[in-house]
Amino acid sequence: MSHLMSTGIGFLDGMLDGGLEPGTLTVVHGATGVGKTQLGLAFVNAGSSQEGLRGVLIDLTTRGDSQQHAEYARRLFGWELTDGDVAPEDVWAVEGSRPERFVGLDYSGKPVTRANLRADDWRRHQARLNQKLDAATAFLYAHFVRVARRVVIDGIEPATRVEDSIQLQLIEYLYQQVLRTDHDWVARELFRGRWMEVRERVAAHAYDHNGTAAVVLQTSTEVMLDDLMARDILDGDLTTNANTVILLGRRALGAEIGRAAFVLKHRGRCCSEHVVPFRITERGIEAA
Repeated sequence: MSHLMSTGIGFLDGMLDGGLEPGTLTVVHGATGVGKTQLGLAFVNAGSSQEGLRGVLIDLTTRGDSQQHAEYARRLFGWELTDGDVAPEDVWAVEGSRPERFVGLDYSGKPVTRANLRADDWRRHQARLNQKLDAATAFLYAHFVRVARRVVIDGIEPATRVEDSIQLQLIEYLYQQVLRTDHDWVARELFRGRWMEVRERVAAHAYDHNGTAAVVLQTSTEVMLDDLMARDILDGDLTTNANTVILLGRRALGAEIGRAAFVLKHRGRCCSEHVVPFRITERGIEAA
């Protein structure tokens, strides 16, 4: 049996028959404020006990730090989250710590889907995206060679097709070309013309990409859990190719409206078929 990766949330691990499979993509859908970011941070933090090193965050929001990553990390886990890039020449550095959050897009305050951008803005964002690909690759590679195995991508706006979203294009590239690719091919893409110069160092820092897992936190237009459960899955939706899909939404709980979770898909393993209420406390996400 493969080594399952805990989400860091006890009741959710129970719903997932123990946790998430290494080498897979998980998508968490839910409206703003329902608890996606706290779930993601719990998963990243759980790497410290299971793999010996926390995972990393990629923040693709364009609306400022509305996710409150740093505040949640400090309050819930005593973790002082750091931001920054990693230069290719520093990916094997032994001394010093690496930044744990990579900011992938500019804080423009505007959505980055085709429907919300003028043609010239769309082209400008795509040019900016191309500039970010190498930086994001270096950031992930630098952590993977140090045994970090968890990646959480946050701030994803509603979109149904990869080609209609700058954010989804970046996720698609990172998942296919970095997370699901052998370490030496990632290094070849990162160093290109310097490959012959660095290939021995690449071999000395080999890692198994099948041990890495990505969790994407995508905001939904649906607020109520029942509406999320009934939504159509369209071709090109991240959900189509995900191994695991977790829905977080609001639901009537007696006379109140509370939060609840449902596992829509957990390919290859058993999973709970129940809707499980939860609450957000000062300690994070807990079963209600």
